Amino acid sequence: MLYYFFRALENFGIPGSAMWGFISFRALLALIFGLSISLWFGERFIKYMRRHHIGETARDASIDPFGVSKVGVPSMGGIIILVATLVPAILLGRLRNIYLLLMIVTTIWFGAIGFLDDYIKIFRKNKEGLAGRWKLIGQALMGLIVGLTLYLSPDAVIRENIETQRVGHTSEVVYKSEAVKSTKTTVPFIKNNDFDYASIAAMAGKHKQAIGWGIFVLVVVFVITAVSNGANLNDGMDGMAAGNSAIICITLGILAYVSSHIEYAGYLNIMYVPGSQELVVFICAMVGALIGFLWYNAFPAQVFMGDTGSLAIGGVIGVMACIIHKELLVPILCGVFLFESVSVIIQTQVFKFYKRKNLRVRVFKSTPIHDAFRRLDSQLDPTSTYLLRNWPRGAWHESKITVRFWITTILLAALTIITLKIR
Repeated sequence: MLYYFFRALENFGIPGSAMWGFISFRALLALIFGLSISLWFGERFIKYMRRHHIGETARDASIDPFGVSKVGVPSMGGIIILVATLVPAILLGRLRNIYLLLMIVTTIWFGAIGFLDDYIKIFRKNKEGLAGRWKLIGQALMGLIVGLTLYLSPDAVIRENIETQRVGHTSEVVYKSEAVKSTKTTVPFIKNNDFDYASIAAMAGKHKQAIGWGIFVLVVVFVITAVSNGANLNDGMDGMAAGNSAIICITLGILAYVSSHIEYAGYLNIMYVPGSQELVVFICAMVGALIGFLWYNAFPAQVFMGDTGSLAIGGVIGVMACIIHKELLVPILCGVFLFESVSVIIQTQVFKFYKRKNLRVRVFKSTPIHDAFRRLDSQLDPTSTYLLRNWPRGAWHESKITVRFWITTILLAALTIITLKIR
């Protein structure tokens, strides 16, 4: 809203009003606003929750081998992140931008799913929370909305990159003059790094483009659902999900910025996505909100994120990756989230398989995988066989696990950006 106000003032020659036309100015301002709101609102939110004795009851101090009790710590802290993200985004963003609108709707939608889950756990005293199938339906439905919007909206377009090679000269990247709807996406480690989903249906003739869009929408649904659940599983230690998510968001912000800048996009030989610069404003607001939240969520935590935050953050990451056509880079960038999800799937399926044979066999000490690093042998089920009982050895302090997972995410983020040049 402020963007339109100050751009109107620019017509009257008001000094300084032209700054609001610069993405860098609005993005950094969004980060500062997000951080400030998160710090200010976070303190008041925690006091309110403690005053009304709304805290975590499902956790037990015995889970932590170092004896840190987490009973009574307020949950649903994701509300802090949502407020501190949405307020700057609405104030500083161009609300006519289809991509910014998608991000706002995604944040509210996934935040509502997470809030409902936390509400059932905390106020209804049901540890199971919202049934898993309803979560998946809500996530998939939002993924479908995003996919169809990118397909149908006339504003969701790209300009395709074409690499030309001149005799005696280095290669040069040029862009088609027309912005078009496209089923292309960026893939890592390949010289011509554009992959067209329509090519999968090449045998379909004139119908291949329609089938390509169908495949694209399904991929969008899968990516958004998977990343949202991965972020949710990663939220199990103080500062873990917030730190990892901030690193991932910064990386996506960089990718969104270069995708919106025709010269930078040409240098990296990636698709030029007009209008995606508004994503930088939104993602900077979220990074500021996450950093502010870490002030209270760092070990020992004064507040937990809850599903309200983790589902929304994962949804935002998945949607943003799809908007800038970088969804196939998600397995690298969100490698920690992927590892968390895969560990749970492996543990569950192996346990079910051996249970049919009346055996209790597990692969890891505990899942999601971050929890295996703080488990002592004395905390394991003596009636079960653990295939990886000796990995990891001993128990690590929670803060050490968190920081090492952050470092891993930083390395994966760097690798994600490097893949655009390693072909």
